[in-house]
Amino acid sequence: MELASLSQAQGGEHYIKKFDAWHHLVVMLYAVMMRLDSLREIKASLFANVNRFNHLGLKHFPYRSTLSDANKRRDSEIFGSIYMNLYEKYRHELYSDSRNCGQPKWLKNLKIIDSTTISLFSNLVFKGVGRNPKTGKKKGGIKVHTEIFANENVPSDIKFTSAASHDQFALIPERYANEELIAFDRAYINYEKFSELTQRGVIYVTKMKNNLSFERIADTDYQMTTDYGSVRVETILFHKHTKEKDIYHKARKNHISG
Repeated sequence: MELASLSQAQGGEHYIKKFDAWHHLVVMLYAVMMRLDSLREIKASLFANVNRFNHLGLKHFPYRSTLSDANKRRDSEIFGSIYMNLYEKYRHELYSDSRNCGQPKWLKNLKIIDSTTISLFSNLVFKGVGRNPKTGKKKGGIKVHTEIFANENVPSDIKFTSAASHDQFALIPERYANEELIAFDRAYINYEKFSELTQRGVIYVTKMKNNLSFERIADTDYQMTTDYGSVRVETILFHKHTKEKDIYHKARKNHISG
């Protein structure tokens, strides 16, 4: 079984007698789908529905201690590898064929990047995580960075960081190739990484922050042929001074008016 091989290759089956990666995966998926919040709830729900899992080949149902030990010993990267293995195998079957008809080439190369924060321990240690909860800027938890192709329905990559980490750290230029197109919001702005993306032939699209300073190099208006609107294209030069060096980045700023 591929799942067992992936787990064994990453050390997920060391000292495991019964509760292997397959059992672990099914139990955790069940817990997510049933929205179970604790090991006690998972154990109670599983034992109350033992006969309903026969078709999945489950032979061992874990007690709280068994599941707790498995969560500590089995690296989460194992489940990440399982996801990526399934994604590469079935990605072209997860969206309808109609979405491929007449699709422009740039859309197939378009990747969308975004993040969301999952707050943790809000009821237990509310004062001990993140910023002052009175302002609503609570940052304690996990930040999930998701990347998805515009013509697909499932993420092509998922990364986890602490909730307090800045989004720009998840933008890694060497992961993208020539002619790829990526879109993200202003939280990912980093001039040095933008310059590296440009050097690699990657096109990026993002929003500008209101406080950005730049020098306008060129300014051109284009009349749109499809309607009476126009597009204003500015070539601008960003400059940021840091302790290590000065960073310059040339970019294009578009304005569309109707």
